[in-house]
Amino acid sequence: MAEQPLRVAIIGYGMGGEVFHAPLVAATEGTEVSYVVTGNEQRAAAAQARYPGVTVVANPDELWRHADAIDLVVVTSPNRAHAPQALAAIGAGLPVVVDKPFAVDVEQAQAVLDAATSAGVAVSVFQNRRWDGDFLTLRKLLDDGTLGSVTRFESRFERWRPTPKGGWRETGGADEAAGLLYDLGAHLIDQALQLFGPVTTVYCEADRRRAGVSSDDDTFIALTHAGGVRSHLWVSAVASDLAPRMRVLGDRASYVKFGLDVQEAALRDGRRPDLETDWGVEEKSQWGLVGTPDDVAPAPTEPGSYQQFYATVARALRGEGAMPVDPRDSIEGLRIIAAAQRSHREGIVVSL
Repeated sequence: MAEQPLRVAIIGYGMGGEVFHAPLVAATEGTEVSYVVTGNEQRAAAAQARYPGVTVVANPDELWRHADAIDLVVVTSPNRAHAPQALAAIGAGLPVVVDKPFAVDVEQAQAVLDAATSAGVAVSVFQNRRWDGDFLTLRKLLDDGTLGSVTRFESRFERWRPTPKGGWRETGGADEAAGLLYDLGAHLIDQALQLFGPVTTVYCEADRRRAGVSSDDDTFIALTHAGGVRSHLWVSAVASDLAPRMRVLGDRASYVKFGLDVQEAALRDGRRPDLETDWGVEEKSQWGLVGTPDDVAPAPTEPGSYQQFYATVARALRGEGAMPVDPRDSIEGLRIIAAAQRSHREGIVVSL
């Protein structure tokens, strides 16, 4: 008899739930979207149309009544609700995946991890950018020694959105974990930590450039890693000229890459990795360059593979290895965000 699919409940069906989590869960062999939590009638209808047989409930309290019919909870609600809803899932005895940021602050995140450890249930954080094609390519270049010893890692998520969209991400405060530092910044920090290890100092400049915005929309972070690498990270909604996505300087060669990973656009278009043979494959014209000023060559971009996140979750829940992202990594990321906020507020370099 075939193994019963893992039944997944997704709390929140905004962009995170609809565009990222639900399609990736549905694309993963042995998992299914069983429950969606949303109080929005249009989103409920969209979920039911795309996933026939899904049960839609209006709020998390109603979801917990179905705990016996759920194998995994995905929390992709507004940031301020991440920790409370993760704690509620753990209290119901259910494993949980939390979208980034893991929580509003280190204390909340640690409380979630402690509760999961005490209850003996698994918890992970959706740091999907570890499966971006450019990140995977850079890891390969580092592992095979092409770049030599890296001195500087420059990484950016820049956009040109001069007119604010509104909503809590742009108008919320620190208690809502609003702004780009918590959003795209959490990804850049996580990538830097994965590539170059622990951080010893943090410096940050965080600005609000657009009228009507109360959270950062143009931010720079400088990290010094214990191994000596310096990471310079930018997130911006007001970049009228887009700089390289990555510029990595080593003592043998550099890696320079423009353009964003192709997977988000594909997911926004309603595509799925299980339905395509060339998922995550980037056109040659978008490949980065490796070399020195006198000797440079294209570096084929590794195929992006967001589908690996939930495939690894499914294996972990069946006792076949660890969850894909250790929540302690995301706690360290929140520690760096807190240091960055202090750096900007006090105009100092913060030591960790």
